[in-house]
Amino acid sequence: MRQLFACLALLIAAHGAVRADDAPKRLKVFILAGQSNMVGHAQYHTIPALLTAEEPGVKQLAKLIFKEGAIAPGDTRDMLEIRVKRDALDGDLRAKKIPGDDKIAAAQAELKDLQAKVDAKAKKIKDAFAVSKRVYISSIADGHKPSGPLTMGYGASPDKIGPELGFGLSLEQKLDGPILLIKTSWGGKSLHYNFRPPSAGPYELSKAQADGKDAQKIKDNAGLNYRMMNEAVRDVLKDLKKHHPDYDATAGYEIAGFVWFQGFNDQFDPAFHGNYKTNMIAFVKDVRNKYKVPNMPFVIGVLGTGATKEEVDKNAVSLGQRAAAAVPEFKDNVAIVESYPFYALDALAMWKDGTWSKKPIEFSQIGSDRPYHYMGSGKFFVRLGDALATGMVDLKKKQKQKQ
Repeated sequence: MRQLFACLALLIAAHGAVRADDAPKRLKVFILAGQSNMVGHAQYHTIPALLTAEEPGVKQLAKLIFKEGAIAPGDTRDMLEIRVKRDALDGDLRAKKIPGDDKIAAAQAELKDLQAKVDAKAKKIKDAFAVSKRVYISSIADGHKPSGPLTMGYGASPDKIGPELGFGLSLEQKLDGPILLIKTSWGGKSLHYNFRPPSAGPYELSKAQADGKDAQKIKDNAGLNYRMMNEAVRDVLKDLKKHHPDYDATAGYEIAGFVWFQGFNDQFDPAFHGNYKTNMIAFVKDVRNKYKVPNMPFVIGVLGTGATKEEVDKNAVSLGQRAAAAVPEFKDNVAIVESYPFYALDALAMWKDGTWSKKPIEFSQIGSDRPYHYMGSGKFFVRLGDALATGMVDLKKKQKQKQ
């Protein structure tokens, strides 16, 4: 009889454990916001550089980003070589450098064939990207506004990424349960004016602005992107099941953290960069008040377009971001992540010496934009996203230890 009761107890315990494991988990919502480098301007064909990277840990990141065995290191180069041939032939046809109807017809047929090959190669690369089963995203990246399971394509276009890809896929490895990213980002926006938080006070017009005909409009639009950010988040939170199929209303959701990556447009005016620290502190507090999460984990990606520690250490915005995170009340609930250590220095070197235009195949494997967009390097944005996720999880662990 004792054995029977013991067996029953084990069965009940096991049944309870299974039920606990199967119980719906609360949806973790992370808000990502900023300007063009949060938007993301890294083309998909720069991301396979992860496969051959020599930096510690980067090849492990490649395993998160790509389906196993779906892509080889040479696939990108093959696609780019064909693309260069296509572009050269297309240029000759447009410049009417090919004489004779027969040769023109043959060239047009060859162009069509080259385009088909480029499309097939590009599709293979795009299909190789992992598609998350637990992380979904609702994104505003300038005019590109997709939503769905996290994969490549949530940057400025369906062919681009920002930090969200590395951030979300890294979080998937570090946290359990369903995760939703809400990204709101617009290029060319400042914290001092466009994202100006309410508690920073009224925006002060310059003399030229005050004397101009648009003075009232300028005043009214101060903080517009801050308001747009919150409106976008509100709209997603109103219908979470639409944005994440595993959302369960009985389990609910939590605003689990905020990631900020911005700063370029605040560099050029003393009023903007001189007030960055106070504006950033006000922004963090206002966001927390807005969502009623007093110690919401907040990670700031430090502006690192200077590419080196020496340059970044002189940047007033970067210094303001660091100083804001260092105030005593933000201890263990706000963290910074430096972006310059992940800068694509190889692409930058090609940009500076002009070889990027002479060697398009080599450059396009590692870069796809200008220095202020971190060279449009997929390797940069994936690595930064992973670092932001690590910073976020570290904050959450510190907060849990204090409970």
